[in-house]
Amino acid sequence: MRKFPIIVSGILVCATLLSGCSQNMSNVDKSTVNLNSQNTDNQNQDANNKDSDNQGANNQESNNQESQNPELKNTPTPQIIVLPGDSTIEANEIVAPTITFEQKEIPSNPAITFVHNMKIGWNLGNTFDAVSDSNLMDELNYESSWCGVKTTEEMMKAIKDAGFQSIRIPVSWHNHVSGDDFIISEVWLNRVQEVVDYAINNDMYVILNTHHDVSKNFYYPSNENLESSKKYINAVWTQVSERFSSYGEKLLFEGMNEPRLAGSNYEWWLDLSKPECKEAIECINQLNQEFVDTVRKSGGENTSRYLLIPGYDASSQYALINDYKLPKDNINDRLIVSVHAYLPYDFALKSPKESGSISEWNSKIAGCTKEIDSFLNSLYMKFIKNGVPVIIGEFGARDKENNLESRVEYATYYIGAAKANGITCFWWDNHAFKGDGENFGLFDRKSCTIKYPEILQGLMKYAE
Repeated sequence: MRKFPIIVSGILVCATLLSGCSQNMSNVDKSTVNLNSQNTDNQNQDANNKDSDNQGANNQESNNQESQNPELKNTPTPQIIVLPGDSTIEANEIVAPTITFEQKEIPSNPAITFVHNMKIGWNLGNTFDAVSDSNLMDELNYESSWCGVKTTEEMMKAIKDAGFQSIRIPVSWHNHVSGDDFIISEVWLNRVQEVVDYAINNDMYVILNTHHDVSKNFYYPSNENLESSKKYINAVWTQVSERFSSYGEKLLFEGMNEPRLAGSNYEWWLDLSKPECKEAIECINQLNQEFVDTVRKSGGENTSRYLLIPGYDASSQYALINDYKLPKDNINDRLIVSVHAYLPYDFALKSPKESGSISEWNSKIAGCTKEIDSFLNSLYMKFIKNGVPVIIGEFGARDKENNLESRVEYATYYIGAAKANGITCFWWDNHAFKGDGENFGLFDRKSCTIKYPEILQGLMKYAE
């Protein structure tokens, strides 16, 4: 995801980068030693969800985005980069670096192979996951209320032509259910299905989930709310499973998005010595089990559908602890560990307005790559090595005032390192390009063009 910096005044650049990246190293070491402490992984989840919950206002600016690349201080003469699908896109003279990765030994089983074949994914972010404290007059307007654009089949084809084999479609359901039985609006479910069909018709893998439904009114990981949470999970996934029961294995379900103690002191990090934190982890295990059981009993293709299973916050940290348990399943090799990781946080997600934010990144500097290498290796050792597949459903690096080279370098390294560990990743795209918010936009949905073809090149270089 990031790109090799141009070697100009190399010693000064590298010294600056080393200083910046090394700020992360203490965080990496601290989180590796003590899983109970708050670390950059948790901070990353915090900022990401704040963005998702508040991006509606942020994206009012993105509604009027220009389709061309932002202007760099010294814009070189454009060159043509040939992208997957024989398409061509103009790009600045920033190219993905060539990097050598240590290829781990990847076990062979149907699930590992399946996830490998998903290649690389893209998130239709801030779209069907948009929520409101009060229902909109026309519920179909939720789709464009944050991102400013309604999804078309042309967009889906453009994403596929750009090289993305997979798409994750986050969906918040709670603004579209009624009654004690949480009956989903037919209008909303029909529209979700229509967009799923856009992707399936383009021969893409699709992940469908429940997104911003983490609430005591819907699902919440505490004993007090456990039974009502199971009821919500059961109701939503019974209806969704029935609607998609005839769809083949390229449609995947993800039971929850970043389940957590929303609104509490432990929303984004846990103190595992506290009973309420241990309780939350166990409740998430039970909700994951409810999800699997509900999907399996719906019949049809759902009896063998691949299912994604998150831990607390979908954080890699809390998937690695012993208390995280995969549900029991009546079929082997169909469960996938679901993780989100905007790491290193100071570079990938922290606001430039915050102290410690880093805008530069270099794959040749160990201080920059250490945190990525560490968490990927931990996931490999616990899961991949033992035949359990992992998908990083969200990652990315926000734009920090035209730090394009570093973002390309980052994109290239992240995907290559993940693939070397047998892990498939999905870029988070919230269609945000301007302003001072979390600008993860890659694909301009209004013009159906890749706004940063340089980042795309980095993402695709080692995605096979």
